[in-house]
Amino acid sequence: MTNINIPVSVLNLVPIRKGNGPKEAIDQMVELAQAVDEMGYERYWIAEHHNTTTLVSSATTILMKHTLDNTKKIRVGSGGVMLPNHAPLTVAEQFGTMATIYPDRLDLGLGRAPGTDQLTASALRRSKDDPVYTFPKDVHSLLTYFGAEEEQGYVKAFPGIGTNIPIYILGSSTDSAHLAAKLGLPYVFASHFAPRHMEEAISIYRKEFQASQYLNKPYMMVCLNVIAAETDEEAQFESTTMQQFFLNVVQGARTPLSPPVKDMDELWTMQEKNVVSSMASAVLLGSKESIREQLTNFQEKYQVDELMAVSYIYDTEKQKRSYQILKEVVDGE
Repeated sequence: MTNINIPVSVLNLVPIRKGNGPKEAIDQMVELAQAVDEMGYERYWIAEHHNTTTLVSSATTILMKHTLDNTKKIRVGSGGVMLPNHAPLTVAEQFGTMATIYPDRLDLGLGRAPGTDQLTASALRRSKDDPVYTFPKDVHSLLTYFGAEEEQGYVKAFPGIGTNIPIYILGSSTDSAHLAAKLGLPYVFASHFAPRHMEEAISIYRKEFQASQYLNKPYMMVCLNVIAAETDEEAQFESTTMQQFFLNVVQGARTPLSPPVKDMDELWTMQEKNVVSSMASAVLLGSKESIREQLTNFQEKYQVDELMAVSYIYDTEKQKRSYQILKEVVDGE
């Protein structure tokens, strides 16, 4: 029988809900973290996005520190730090400082995209070098900064040395799969918005994986959309918030996270519907029974080591309930 009793984690983009502002979004981020901490979730990751007025996740490390301050045991991490925007030494010092305050509760997820549009990327960028080429070197720098004293060069991250903060490579295409495998690091695939290359990326990572001092066998995490509710019909209705979220992206609109609607056909064209359906196709949706069946089928096919869930649900209590249902499913309840 397929094992669906796997660790589950949460990704939060810290969206602003319709009728709310940035402060409420940050408060809701903390409340959700506290709820999933109590439920026994493994980790809580916060994204990095810039120049997006509907998401408050531009200063990821500050939000992480705020979350750590207000939770007890859940690991808190970046999903991810977008390295083109940051000098590795600065990242190492910030994470090293947080790890000193909260030992063994930090994760560092790293991405090679800027997490924004090209104009904003230019405003953020620390250099004009193509991040595709500097990313592997930057990852190496961070691994060194967090390593042992004897591995350090002249420039050191202090605090940071010896913290051994776990580093995860994030990807939404096959490029990062090769790098994660080569470095012997855990790999996290962003199926929640780019499911097209998931199967190929998982296969590349597992086939090419080289054991390292950080990991002796592949560790594959996948991020999926999860909309769980008491009934399939309720979950279907709540999922229209997620569909509107992706429609926002397709249209280049800046509408806050919106309440569910009865008929999405009033909001999108057929072409937009097809694009949104493709982006949001990696989803566990429905009642507890439906989620269990879908997750079992997913695991029979992919056998991932950990599932990260992102749930775009407008009502915060229903969002917490969705995470509760998922946890009950993996716990076999």
